[in-house]
Amino acid sequence: MSDTPEQDLLKVQNLDQETINADSETSSLKRTETAADISEAPTDKDAEKATYSRGQQSKWLRTRGGDKKPENPRSEAKRQRLQADVQDKRILGEDGNPLFNDARRPKKKVAVLMGYCGTGYHGMQLNEGTKTIEGDLFEAMVKAGAISRDNSNDLKKNGFMRAARTDKGVHAAGNVVSLKLIIEDDDIVKKINDNLPEQIRVWGYERTNKSFDCRKMCSSRIYEYLLPTYSLLPPKPTTTLAKLIREAEELFPGKTREDPEGTAYWAAYEKALRDVGITTEQEKAVAEMVANPETTNMITQQIQKDIKSIGYKMRADYRAAPERIQLLRDALKQYLGSRNFHNFTIGKAFKDPSSKRFMKDITVSDPFVIEGTEWVSIKIHGQSFMLHQIRKMIGMATLVIRTGCALERIREAFGPSKINIPKAPALGLLLEQPVYDGYNSRLEQFGYNPLTFAKYEDEMLEFKKKFIYEKIYAQEEKEHVFYGFFGFIDGYTGSDEKSGTPIFNFLTAHGINHTQNDGNASAGPRAAPSNAEEKSEEKSEEKSEEKSEEKSEEK
Repeated sequence: MSDTPEQDLLKVQNLDQETINADSETSSLKRTETAADISEAPTDKDAEKATYSRGQQSKWLRTRGGDKKPENPRSEAKRQRLQADVQDKRILGEDGNPLFNDARRPKKKVAVLMGYCGTGYHGMQLNEGTKTIEGDLFEAMVKAGAISRDNSNDLKKNGFMRAARTDKGVHAAGNVVSLKLIIEDDDIVKKINDNLPEQIRVWGYERTNKSFDCRKMCSSRIYEYLLPTYSLLPPKPTTTLAKLIREAEELFPGKTREDPEGTAYWAAYEKALRDVGITTEQEKAVAEMVANPETTNMITQQIQKDIKSIGYKMRADYRAAPERIQLLRDALKQYLGSRNFHNFTIGKAFKDPSSKRFMKDITVSDPFVIEGTEWVSIKIHGQSFMLHQIRKMIGMATLVIRTGCALERIREAFGPSKINIPKAPALGLLLEQPVYDGYNSRLEQFGYNPLTFAKYEDEMLEFKKKFIYEKIYAQEEKEHVFYGFFGFIDGYTGSDEKSGTPIFNFLTAHGINHTQNDGNASAGPRAAPSNAEEKSEEKSEEKSEEKSEEKSEEK
């Protein structure tokens, strides 16, 4: 039964009253909680006290967790390496324990003048695990007391520097090293020499200023090269190089220089073989045996020994004509002045500014006979040199004379085209001395003596004769180094990988192909500049070189 309208109205009124009462209770509860919060809130003094009380930290001093850098997993390994670097590096005694430090003694910056024979050594510069000149020299200085034990394991502590770094087997009559030494003892030079082998000698030392560096202050260097004169003879007519020369001469007639002396020498050689009964067929059999060792037999081996004996005797008896020696002098003059020697070293491009070097003077002595063989001494005075440069300079000059091509071929080698110039044997090379002309005037201003080897000339000459010249002559007589080198060049059959032409084609009438600016190659020999042009170029180069030297000296 449905409610009446009066009953429905009454229900609605009751529901509204209940809602109002509930809202009233909720509001009352919120007011009560708010009042309680206000009553419990700390005052300003309480907040200040809580902020600065002991044991608590202000929010301004707290670090955020995100600012912390994660630890490097390699930090421990790095720390261990650093600890290893600072370990005790003192030299050890016989019992294996580090020796006690020496008493501190004053050190002075000096330039040590020395000479050495490089036979048996792997060059001048110190290299752990190999026998070097610097290794023996440094050890002798430590034993003599010129270097303290504290500094005996590190060249840098002594400011060690060499004026010229020679390669394996290369000698030096005079070289300079600069470092800080203890020179209180008047006999320090003698004590150092007493601890050195006979093939290394210290001539003396000179005091210098603290900033002296023997390599940077060196204005130029003089090298000497000893060459047997038979190296200037033309290739044997039956060799590969001789055939290339003849073929090129047929294509470019008149480009090869005639050599009547060389022709007469090889004619005499053939006559000597025929006089002892060696025929042309037997010569070919020996050549076949060398190319194919499987064809070796006792008879051919004996013939080979006879041929070598005759060749050795003829080389020893050979005496170069004055015209040939003059030809060598003229060839070496092509190097004078500022030239681009990119073909006379390794790893240098034509456009590399460091490829340019300045040659001041080149002299060739009159021939002299040692142990029955004729030699000449070539001295090259240059501002600086690159790796293998001198040996390639000697190699190019001798090959130009041997092959009969124009001397201007040397100047063509200064151009952009890349050619393969063989290195002459290291046996004949030695450093004569570094020169300090520019810096000596500054040393005198500081009150020091100039750096010169003049007062040691007699000792150096005696040393060169005993330990350098005699070793060179003896080794050549025993091993025939120069004969083997030029014999290898004469018989070489290799070709260029790109062009397919023989490697030594540039020594024939074909000349050197120079790439022009338009990218095309010009075949045939390049025209050499006139003498007037060359002289004007050399004068301008010398002036610019002098200016650069003056600027470096001022600095």
